Amino acid sequence: MNVFVSTDESVEEEVSIEEIIDLVDQLDLIVYNDDFNTFDHVIDTLIKVCKHEAHQAEQCTHLIHFKGKCAVKKGTYDELKPMRTGITDAGIQANIV
Repeated sequence: MNVFVSTDESVEEEVSIEEIIDLVDQLDLIVYNDDFNTFDHVIDTLIKVCKHEAHQAEQCTHLIHFKGKCAVKKGTYDELKPMRTGITDAGIQANIV
């Protein structure tokens, strides 16, 4: 079954129900700031665990440092759980929300 979604009356876009359900099921993997992990350690962990490019990992690490946390990845719980485990195993605090 498909539905039409539009924010502009002149534009119609066909979107499947499955795509909408996938969007609703999206969660965030949040990484939190601390006083003992180095920038390099967090950057290396995001590259290794989340498959970030170096620039993306650096940006996330700066947000973590200055804002206290950053959503580093979106996905389903099953997709994010092994990443959270990898990050926490590296000694960095992370949660799925």
